[in-house]
Amino acid sequence: MITEQQTDLQGAYTELFDIDHNLDRLVKKIELLSYVNPLNTEKQKQLFFASKYSKNPEFRYPKLKFDAYKLHRLFFSQRLERVQDDAIRQLYQDIIYYYSNMVQCIETIGEGKRFYYNSLRVYGSPTEKDVQNARFILHYADAPHPPEMDKIFSPEEAKSYFLDFSKQYDFPLNVKFSTHMAADAMVSNVSQTLLIKKNTKFSKNQLLTLANHEIGVHLVTTFNGMLQPLKVFSNGFPKNVETQEGLAVFSEYMSGALTLKRLKELAYRVLASDSLIKGYDFKGTFDLIHNQYKLNRNDAFAITLRAHRGGGFTKDRLYLSGLRTIYKRYREGRSMDHLLTGKVSVDYEDAINTLYDKGLALRITHNNHAFEENRNTDKTLDFILNNLK
Repeated sequence: MITEQQTDLQGAYTELFDIDHNLDRLVKKIELLSYVNPLNTEKQKQLFFASKYSKNPEFRYPKLKFDAYKLHRLFFSQRLERVQDDAIRQLYQDIIYYYSNMVQCIETIGEGKRFYYNSLRVYGSPTEKDVQNARFILHYADAPHPPEMDKIFSPEEAKSYFLDFSKQYDFPLNVKFSTHMAADAMVSNVSQTLLIKKNTKFSKNQLLTLANHEIGVHLVTTFNGMLQPLKVFSNGFPKNVETQEGLAVFSEYMSGALTLKRLKELAYRVLASDSLIKGYDFKGTFDLIHNQYKLNRNDAFAITLRAHRGGGFTKDRLYLSGLRTIYKRYREGRSMDHLLTGKVSVDYEDAINTLYDKGLALRITHNNHAFEENRNTDKTLDFILNNLK
């Protein structure tokens, strides 16, 4: 339902809302994660192990459901010169370049270096500081393996857990099962759906982690974004992944779900992303994680897959740096509310403030309940997070 206030806004910013609406229609076609996850992961995993890690997997990917060239042309046909506010015009210019780069990513999935270089434009590469932070985390000895880390829950039991967890939030939880996923659970922003990997098991700690990560942040920002006057809050600002994943892992921390094992997983992801820069192929990255850092082969395969899918995917390097940024913000006593308005980025907080000042952004409806109280009791985690560079 369009309110009188929204009607007035649309009248005052007709050109902006037209462009925003056009971009919304176009962006619905380009959810990268629905294309970059291989269709034959399990089979290739078995073949890779059978070859004793000597033959790189050959992954297959979903076919494109859009005309990439036409989509590029439509993105750049938007009449941004009609937006009179300089800050807002610059924001939407950055947004169009960001979405166009995303299209280039999708259309080159499976094409090796072509995809990798497009991925770099969207997600960047680990800095030396990121790599140092990862190695700092990995020098800690593994913590004991408590019962809550045992993977004993089925996907159906996970679904029941997530449905129960979601009752504390005032939005519907749509859950579907999928076999073509690199993660054990993930949110589809376009369909507002929590996807659960069908052929896996979950631990009690993992369920708490995923609930606070996927529902507490990714779905919270999805539904908050949908309630904003401008669709860009739902579709995503440039560089939003680092902020969103930082918030999501921070939610794990605040809920008491974050463990040293999980933090090490994020560190391995940084090193796997860094190995792409060094020219490692799949088996080279796997050797680094499994043989040099002694991570078990199943987890090492999962880390390596996430980094090498598509031809070299650097998104995973952002979780640790995002957590560092959000944790620093928390220590400074700064509110997270603006960062929960949708798929936004700390890099565009000034632009968000401008939109608030003009009535083009609204206060959040859904909050993250884990942010209300710090339930972490692990002093080692506190020490590590306080000393990340």
